[in-house]
This record gives sequence, structure tokens and C-alpha cells, in this order.
Amino acid sequence: MRNVVTSSKRRSVLVWGLIALVLACGVMLGIGVQAASSSGQQTQGAAVSGKLVYVIPVHQTVESGLYSFLERAFAEAASSGAAAIVLDIDTLGGRLDSADRIGKLIRGSVVPTTAFVHGRAVSAGSYIALNANKIVMEPGGTIGSAAVIHQSGKEIDSAKIISRWSSEMRSAAELRGRNPDIAEGMVNKQVNVDMPQIGKKGGNGTIVSLTAEEALKVGYADYMAGSLDETLSWMGLSGAQKISFEPSFAENLARWLVNPVVMTVLLLIGLVGIAIELLLPGFTLPGVVGALAFALYFFGHYVAGFAGIEHVILFIAGIVLLVLEIFVPSFGIMGILGIAAIMAGVVLAAFDTKNALLSLGIATVLAAITVTIVAVVFKRYGVWNKFILRDELSADQGYVSFESKHHLFGALGVAVTPLRPAGIVDIEGEKVDVVTEGEYIEANRSVMVIKIEGGRVVVKQV
Repeated sequence: MRNVVTSSKRRSVLVWGLIALVLACGVMLGIGVQAASSSGQQTQGAAVSGKLVYVIPVHQTVESGLYSFLERAFAEAASSGAAAIVLDIDTLGGRLDSADRIGKLIRGSVVPTTAFVHGRAVSAGSYIALNANKIVMEPGGTIGSAAVIHQSGKEIDSAKIISRWSSEMRSAAELRGRNPDIAEGMVNKQVNVDMPQIGKKGGNGTIVSLTAEEALKVGYADYMAGSLDETLSWMGLSGAQKISFEPSFAENLARWLVNPVVMTVLLLIGLVGIAIELLLPGFTLPGVVGALAFALYFFGHYVAGFAGIEHVILFIAGIVLLVLEIFVPSFGIMGILGIAAIMAGVVLAAFDTKNALLSLGIATVLAAITVTIVAVVFKRYGVWNKFILRDELSADQGYVSFESKHHLFGALGVAVTPLRPAGIVDIEGEKVDVVTEGEYIEANRSVMVIKIEGGRVVVKQV
């Protein structure tokens, strides 16, 4: 039995060691890929001469991964001495907190920024465009419709949220000398906005949205251009070297991994895998799958620029504490500290602590349900029996815990000692420990064996 337990613990240590190794490798891979992609962009920028224009695409949902990508792109443009940055915008918007950070990034840029709207700059996209020094729109493009929408698709009517976002839009418009009322009308449909230049009014339940021609007339576009080259010509940079700054594979993967839904799924898989490995040490596969899920979680957040090595170390420290709890009695203290460290590592690695807590909470509840179902199903099919010692030493196999007395049944003997009710009887010269059924029998009385119960011999006086 001791060998079985020792072997199980040894397997458990190996599995948890593998989990820590997978996590470490995932983060190291993130560091390497990020460094390689950054180095590649720097090499490209250094290879050109003359004026440089960085063309940066904003073609997808505005979220935390986009901010990380733009931060790297702006830093590279500044270090390369670029003459201008052109944000190639075609987006339906996204997260307001990410748009807010991107707006601050644009306003703080030492390189002049032009927003080229060649499709739609809607919602958070319009806020990004308004923060740029100049706005150029392609014919057929649109800007505006920045109402606050919940992720469920329902428009938010909270006065506090609308007021805050309206003030952000107004500030961006005022910073670039544009009519702030129009910016507010893009958010708040209750604000009356008069736009005599185009014969339109906003408000009364209508959100302001402008076409390229309308935006040019009301001062929300500085120029209309049919292409990027035409935009550069208007900027006086027709002969400049264009640097198309595209996101790396790692950044594209990271942007997908930090999506709230994907993030929750990864946490769910990680928690289920680790929980099953703890309940069924030696299975290995659930633990490895769970470790890979957590590795992807930290990989994505590291490449996106949200997680640091310290968060991974905190998470691994939590795992180590859980392993120590198995071997070193601590009355649950190390186990509690381990769980707290794991949760802290996961939450602090995320862009938004509140959303990370929500994702972790949802994943924990679903993991508890999943593990319970797995436990019930596996028990029914006997998988759990592999981890229960079921060897038995039966009499049929020749194993007995006492000498059989069945041959004495019905035999006659003489009481050597008084039976009170236990005593000793002489049966054919053999001294046998016996008991009566409760009565007292004096010594030297004749008795007969009436019952054999295992190693217990019962007699009565005859």
C-alpha cells in the first residue's frame, strides 16, 4: 500500500513539474516571438532613407490587443524619425476603455497623425479618428454613430456613462478645433445639434452620423481622397517611403486569446484540467491540457503587453503551494495561499481586472459543474476504481487470520477451568479456549461443542 501511495505522489510531482514547465515555455515563446517581430520591424525601418510614413491599419474591433499593437507601432515610428503616421481606419468600433487609451496614445504622439477613413469610423472608431491631427475620408466613408452599446448588443441609456463618453468625444473634437456639439450628438441622441452647412439636425432620438461629403462640409474631415497615395500627396509626402506596419502572427494570436469569451474558455479548460489531475493523480492528460490552456492565457496577455513575468511567477508559486499541501501538513494554509496566488496571477495578468474577475468567476462555476459531472460519470464506469486498493486475501485463496476449529464441532470434552462463561476445555488431550452461551459451568464437568463461529468455540454442559 505504501508503494502505491509513493508512486502516486511521484507521478503527481512529475505532472505538476510538467505543468510549470509548459507555462514557463509558453511565456518564453511569447517573449521570443515578440522580440523577433519587434526586431523585424526595426530592421525594416532602418533600411529605408528619406522621409518615412508609417501606415498603421485599424481594421478590426477596437480592443485591448489593438492598443498594444498601436503602442508598439507608434514607438517604432517615433524611434525611426517618421515624418507622419497614417491610421488606415475601417472599423465598427469596440471597447470604450481601449479606445480611450488609444486616444491618449495618439494625443501624446510626437509624430503627427492623420486618420484616413477609407470605410467606416463608427463608435469607438470615430473617437480614434477625432484624436488624430487631421482626418481624410474616402468618398462613401462614414464617421459617427458613437452610441454606447453593451456587449449584448443593447444600447446603454445610463446617463452617467453617456455623459462621460460625450465629454470624451467633445474634448477630442475641441482639441482639433472641430465643433464639439456634433461630437456629442454622435453619442447622445437627446442633444440637439444644428448643422446648417448640410441642412441637417441631430437630436430628438437621432444619433449623428456623417458621410464623407457631410463631414468635409461641417469640418469633421479635412480632405476627401480616393486612395492612400492621394492622401499622402495632400499631406505633402508623395515622395515619402511608406512603411506598412502590420501586426505579427503572435499579436494576431494574442488579440484572439485576450478576447473575453476565449479568455473565459481557456480559464475553464485550465481549471477543469487541474482539478481532475488533483482528484485523479496519475492521469497526466487532464493536467497537461489544463497547463496548455493556462500557458495560452498568459502567452496572449504577455504578447498583448498586459502580463509580466511576475504574474506568471505568482501563478507558478500558487501551483507549488498546492503541491506542497499534498506532502506537508499545513492545515490547509498552503492550499489557501496557493489558490489565492493562482487567482491573483490570473487576474493581475489581464487588461481589465473587473472583466478578469468576471471571467474567472464564470469559469470557476462552470468548472465545478463539469468536474462534478465527470466524477459521477467516471465513477459509474469504474474509472475511479483504478485508484482504489481492491486486493483482498480470501480464505478461498488460502489466506486465513486464525486456525480453523470446525473439526471440533460435536466433540465431547471436560472443563479444565470453570467456564464464566469463558474458560479452557480438554478435548481429546487438546486444550481449547471456549465460551458458553452465558451459563456458568464448574470445572471437571463434561461439555460438548455446539457451535463454531470463526475462531470462537461454543460449548454446553452435558
